[in-house]
Amino acid sequence: MKHISSIQNPFIKRLIQLKEKSRERRKSGSFLIEGQREISLAIKGGYSIETVLFSAELNSETDVKYIAADQNPDLIEISKEVYQRLAYRETTEGILAVAKVKLNTLDALTFQNDNPLVLVAEAPEKPGNIGALLRTADAANIDAVIIANPKTDLFNPNIIRSSVGCVFTNQVATGSTNEIIDFLRSKQINIYCAALQASVNYNTQNFTMPTAIVVGTEATGLSDQWLENSIQNIIIPMQGEIDSMNVSVAAGILIFEAKRQRDFK
Repeated sequence: MKHISSIQNPFIKRLIQLKEKSRERRKSGSFLIEGQREISLAIKGGYSIETVLFSAELNSETDVKYIAADQNPDLIEISKEVYQRLAYRETTEGILAVAKVKLNTLDALTFQNDNPLVLVAEAPEKPGNIGALLRTADAANIDAVIIANPKTDLFNPNIIRSSVGCVFTNQVATGSTNEIIDFLRSKQINIYCAALQASVNYNTQNFTMPTAIVVGTEATGLSDQWLENSIQNIIIPMQGEIDSMNVSVAAGILIFEAKRQRDFK
């Protein structure tokens, strides 16, 4: 088994680039996963694991050999210094993996039923918000999450961390706003946009048919293309002094209302 103790090792320097630069992840087709739970969820989600790295101070070779054993990845012991340079979190289990990316295209989306429930987020800027949206989608077990006009790749380590691995448990796709609208229309999925303009209370609408709930950023909301293609704009009534809430909180309210209606259909 290989041992690496220097940050200057060429392989480690490449991994640092994968951690820090979206361009390098796109170029290489690989990304870093940190944490045993996240690695396990990635494997369950069909991701290919190339390499498993571990800190001998936190794990033994016996402890980590079973991880992705059926894929037979390279196993590398790394020093504490190397591990701390690669790790994104301050507290973790001392294990990382290098995995192959998925393309996450609209063409790859498959629905297991004829009545899908989909969450669309347009141009979310903060990886933490994307992670929170993915956690909400996993909790509701919806059919897909689609990111329109993404500002970062889905394998940003902060998205993986903030989603607690739910980037691997959801069906996720990306595309332009126009591509996604065309996709939803081709599948005869009704579009409901969370917006202030020409909106009605969200709980007055019927979400029991094929539904896409579309949310935008708190700063700019949704683009005109979405509003022009919405079957109905919806709003969550605010009872305080402000007129909006965090996008992941709003998405959770809307998604679970749709789930509630479907449960009692």
